[in-house]
Amino acid sequence: MTVLPIHNHGLEASRLILGCMGLGGGWTRDPIESAHVKQAQEAVETALDRGIHMFDHADIYAFGKAETVFGQVLQQNPALRERMIIQSKLGIRFPDEAKGIPARYDFSKEYILESVDGILSRLGIDYLDVLLLHRPDALMDAREVAEAFHQLKASGKARYFGVSNMSAGQIRLLQSQLSEKLVVNQLELSLNKIGWLETGIHVNQDAARNNIFPEGTLEYCQMENIQLQAWGSLAKGLYSGASLQDASDNVKGTASLVERLAEEKQTSREAIVLAWLMKHPAAIQPVIGTTDPSRIQACAEAENIELSRDEWYSLYVSSRGVSLP
Repeated sequence: MTVLPIHNHGLEASRLILGCMGLGGGWTRDPIESAHVKQAQEAVETALDRGIHMFDHADIYAFGKAETVFGQVLQQNPALRERMIIQSKLGIRFPDEAKGIPARYDFSKEYILESVDGILSRLGIDYLDVLLLHRPDALMDAREVAEAFHQLKASGKARYFGVSNMSAGQIRLLQSQLSEKLVVNQLELSLNKIGWLETGIHVNQDAARNNIFPEGTLEYCQMENIQLQAWGSLAKGLYSGASLQDASDNVKGTASLVERLAEEKQTSREAIVLAWLMKHPAAIQPVIGTTDPSRIQACAEAENIELSRDEWYSLYVSSRGVSLP
C-alpha cells in the first residue's frame, strides 16, 4: 500500500479524497432542501463504506451551502466526524457589486480568521484537520499569514496547513515564516492536464515555452514531504463517459484506450484514469468531485488497479497527442 507524505506528519489519510463542491444544490442562492441533505448523506456514506474518509471543501463552494449541507449530515450522525479527515480552503472573495468591488483573493490575517470561523460554523465542527489557502493572493504577506496560522493552531481550530495552486517559490516564501510545516499542495493534475509531466519531459526543448506549469514544483513538493493533491483528477469525465462530440482525435483515442484497459482489467474507466495518476512516484492523492454513489464506487476501484509502465506511458503519449521527444 502506498504511504502518503501526509502520513509522515501524523495524518493518516485515505488514498482518495471526496471533493464536496457538488453538494448543497449548486451555485445558486436558493435555500437548501431535504433532497440536498439526502444527496450529501448518500455520498458521504458511500465514500466511507469504500474506505474514502478524507473530504475536501472550500468556503465558496455553492456559496457556502456545500459546507452547510455537509454539516447537517454530521448533525444527524455526529459519530461520523471521528471517521473523517475534513479539509477546507479559503481566500477567494466574491465580488461586491453594490460597492463596485471585483472578485479578489484575500490572505489577510483578519480575513483568514474570520473565514475559518465561518467554515467551522457551517460544518458544525470544532476544528479542521487541514486548512488550505485556495489561490495565491498577490498581496500575501507571509508573516501575516503565519500569525493567523499560529493563532488557529493555538486555539485548536486547525490542525494542519497547506496551500492550493501554488508554485514552489510561493510555498518557500510562506514556509520561511511558518513554524508549522505545510503538508499539502492541491493542483489541477489529470490525464488531460499533463503540464506537470511535460515540464520534466521538455527540459532543453523548445516545447517548454508553451507549458504554464511552474517548473520544479512537483520535485519540490516531493523533496519537502508536501502531499500533492489532484483537483480535476477525472478531467470532468472526459475519459469515463462524457460526450466526445467536439473532442480532439487524441482525446477520443485516449478515451478508447482507457475503455480497453478497463475491460481487460475488469474495472471501471474511472479507476483506470485515477490509477494512472496514482502510479506516479509522487504518491498523488486524487480529489474526486462526483456525488453520484455509483461513480464514487467506480472511483474506489482504482486502489486495486496497477498499471504497468508500458500501459502508463501508452496513456500518457496518447493524451499528449504526439510522440515523446
